[in-house]
Amino acid sequence: MAKGIHTELTFEEAIEASLLEEGGYVKGLSQDFDVQLGLFPSYITNFLKDSQPKAWNKLSNIHKEDVETKVVQRLIRELDLRGTLDVVRNGFTDYGVKFKMGYFKPETTLNKDDKILYNKNHLSVTRQLYYERNGNNSLDMVLSLNGLPIATIELKNQFSGQDVNNAKKQYVFDREPTEPIFAFKKRALVHFAVDTDECYMTTKLMAKATRYLPFNLGFNNGAGNPPNKDGYRTDYLWKYVWAKDSFMDIIGKFLHLNVEEYELDGVTRKKETMIFPRYHQLDVVRNLTQNSRDNGAGKNYLIQHSAGSGKSNSIAWLSYRLSSLHNAGNERIFDSVIVITDRRVLDSQLQNTIYQFEHKQGVVQKIDKNSQQLADALEAGSNIIITTLQKFPFVLDKIGDLPTRRYAVIIDEAHSSQGGEATKKMKEVLSAKTLEEAEELELESGLDDDAEDAIRKSMEARGKQDNLSFFAFTATPKAKTIEVFGKVDVDGKPKPFHVYSMKQAIEEGFILDVLQNYTTYKTYFRLSKEIEEDPKVNKKQASRAIGRFLSLHPHNLAQKTEVIIEHFRQVVSKKIGGKAKAMVVTSSRLHSVRYKEEFDKYIKDKGYKDIKTIVAFSGKVVYSGYPEGVTEVELNGFKEKELPKKFGTNEYQLLLVADKYQTGFDQPLLHTMYVDKKLSGVKCVQTLSRLNRMYAGKEDTFILDFTNEVEDIISSFQPYYELTTIESNTDPNHLYDLKHEIEKAQIIWQSEVDNFCNIYFKSINALNVKQQSKLNAYIDPAVERFKELPEENTKEDTLDVIINQEDFKHALKAFVRTYSFLTQIMPFTDVDLEKLFTYSRFLLKKLPRKNQRDRFKLGDEVSLEYYRLQKITEQNLVLESQGEYGLDTITESGIRVSKEEKEALSEIISVLNTKFGTEFTEADKLFFDQIEEELVADDRLTEQAQNNTLDNFKFGFEDAFMDKLIGRMEQNQDIFSKMMDDKDFGKIVRNYMLKKVYKRLNQ
Repeated sequence: MAKGIHTELTFEEAIEASLLEEGGYVKGLSQDFDVQLGLFPSYITNFLKDSQPKAWNKLSNIHKEDVETKVVQRLIRELDLRGTLDVVRNGFTDYGVKFKMGYFKPETTLNKDDKILYNKNHLSVTRQLYYERNGNNSLDMVLSLNGLPIATIELKNQFSGQDVNNAKKQYVFDREPTEPIFAFKKRALVHFAVDTDECYMTTKLMAKATRYLPFNLGFNNGAGNPPNKDGYRTDYLWKYVWAKDSFMDIIGKFLHLNVEEYELDGVTRKKETMIFPRYHQLDVVRNLTQNSRDNGAGKNYLIQHSAGSGKSNSIAWLSYRLSSLHNAGNERIFDSVIVITDRRVLDSQLQNTIYQFEHKQGVVQKIDKNSQQLADALEAGSNIIITTLQKFPFVLDKIGDLPTRRYAVIIDEAHSSQGGEATKKMKEVLSAKTLEEAEELELESGLDDDAEDAIRKSMEARGKQDNLSFFAFTATPKAKTIEVFGKVDVDGKPKPFHVYSMKQAIEEGFILDVLQNYTTYKTYFRLSKEIEEDPKVNKKQASRAIGRFLSLHPHNLAQKTEVIIEHFRQVVSKKIGGKAKAMVVTSSRLHSVRYKEEFDKYIKDKGYKDIKTIVAFSGKVVYSGYPEGVTEVELNGFKEKELPKKFGTNEYQLLLVADKYQTGFDQPLLHTMYVDKKLSGVKCVQTLSRLNRMYAGKEDTFILDFTNEVEDIISSFQPYYELTTIESNTDPNHLYDLKHEIEKAQIIWQSEVDNFCNIYFKSINALNVKQQSKLNAYIDPAVERFKELPEENTKEDTLDVIINQEDFKHALKAFVRTYSFLTQIMPFTDVDLEKLFTYSRFLLKKLPRKNQRDRFKLGDEVSLEYYRLQKITEQNLVLESQGEYGLDTITESGIRVSKEEKEALSEIISVLNTKFGTEFTEADKLFFDQIEEELVADDRLTEQAQNNTLDNFKFGFEDAFMDKLIGRMEQNQDIFSKMMDDKDFGKIVRNYMLKKVYKRLNQ
């Protein structure tokens, strides 16, 4: 027994014993498995004889002594045609005789025969199953239902020196997908890779292209599993998930074949995906179902699930479950389930998913005509009703008129993603003529209210309704929403019923961390200059150029247009294999129209053919450029509904939005966001999270913010993701310091780097087998040298070199991340850095890990001195950030060298930032006196001051003040720079001027 601790044998035995003794399984034998057919023929026929003797006898009279062979052959044809899942749920027919291939637990106890048949199911667990037609490989474990393999399992025990990653590799390298047992959807439906700490699963083996999903409980709101005082961290698998009742429930009510249609070269094709629930989806649906069964109608449930949690599937599964839910007295809990959403994809997904469960149409009724259609559906007690936010108040009213009926209302947060006119007071905003007026009116009209607010207010207006249960899914619940929907804990505080955090979604690899590459414009400008070689420049002209950047760019559309388009072309357009897209978030509808004009003009003037814009805003915008008004449709040249599809094509790269597509818009190719709008709270998180969707080749994101402060962004994300700091100052020369540290270890040899890059850059788009093997040959020697390093330094080690694995890996990761980030600001021209970066990111993938949690260690965080993302908990995480090659360089422009006095650019910047103190000179007073007189003479400001409070007046005032300030920039360059550079200084001046001008205009 002592020897067993170091092998997988003991682990296998523990799982098997649990399933046989407590899980409802019987022992299967490998010799009973037909390798050619990929199933257990005798288990199949024994089940059919035992559960359906009359049908079997009837067929025996037809097939005589060949009945067993004939039935299995017929079943195989059905499996190959329809798939295992469909056959298990709906059976098969042979010569007019119908057979069931599985019996599921009944919803009620009214029919005793149902329970007897359910117990006829033959669940078997087979260890060391030999499955190959021409070979001797075996699977550690296979779970089968009535002779059909459902799940294959590879087990690893860390005590043997291997972990779950080795199990995944075993599927990739040692399991041939063409073997019958692995045939997608036709035999085994799910494949688990398991060790004593973690579990991953996939539903389709595709060799190296296989994608594994974590199937873990989560730990400290992050990835992984919590310690288990009673044994293995992963014992929930065999004690809970694989146990008979649970496993049959998953097969009957969760597993789902998702079919998507897409066009390729003008031909419509289908992509099929077998959906197996992730653990948090399984957990939330079951917990909500059990709670509703125990407590009946009249309860509210808040489900805080991050983007990337698979809410569409969770809602579909929950809808079906609630629609057929009965209590202990065999009474239906809910007469109807109503799903509130504006996502068309959820509508079709509900229809398709539930059809697979029920195998009949009409279970889901879509309300797409009028309120009468909705009233009829409610009165008729339709099982599942899907409708929109706009009809939600009517739903509440109608339910109030039907007090004897009980309803479950499931609310999808992603509704109203295209603007949600019903939740906004747009009348005044639509009449705005200027940018200032538009911004002011939008603030006054409460446009921060969204669908979540509308639903909550509708509920509050009608009071609690005991015949109604609410199930609200959201990634970013507001405080008031938590109060209304939350579950009160022992301390009397409301909290979500179930949580799948943003942190866990990022750690598990379902979304990207959008704050990993976040920068303000001010930082962007400074880094752009620092990355250059600090050239000797004309002092006077450099001062003006810097003043222009620091002043005009954050306030002038034309200047920001130049920054955005050039950054997109030089950096973003190279991302995601050249497919990357960007969103420009503007502060008003009028801003979006003006931006569209500036962008198109700039693109035309430059003669660019590789970039095209598209705009999204509601209603009609009237201003001097369009006195009769202009709509989004008129500017784009196609219908509003076509926008998401059009933006997904190669024709368009930049989407300019004004309060549209900032929530619920899923476009995985979105890589970069340019923010020119004040964002805070939930709206901030929802907007920036448009970037977080995963896509093949999408390894990072980037945000350039012209308007917000880093601290405000952090405080917005804090409630939803444990984030404390984003530090934002460093010297790009830190790269060379890191390079020097790396070179001291003598692990990476320049000759190997050069050889690697010669192959990689020439063949990146089409590596053949020989080239790929060569790449490994140039990486592996460094891996071996790394292994010779000690894991940690000893106390006696005092040399000033990297002599341990941890320090080397930390420095290498820091270099890769730093370089990856800085190339998003401006491409480098240092070829050696690019080569080292490319080589290093592949080397990192092959370096051995210290343990299975190496990638979640604090040492793995971004060591950039600016952009280090820390979480509050001790377990800190930053995702791997991979860069790309082939970025163009940017040359400095706009500064011409003359024979006049020259100074280093860094010295000029230093003078501008530190020259003046906080006391005004006489010249400064005159400067501001002149600006004050111009503001007082402004007719528009006069009208605004006389018709608004001081708080409202400031919105129009600040832009006007900045315009006057810029207009007089040349008269006092120094104080102007001080205003731009010193935030506290600028704030004092603006507030002083605001009150003084407002008072004078109201005298």
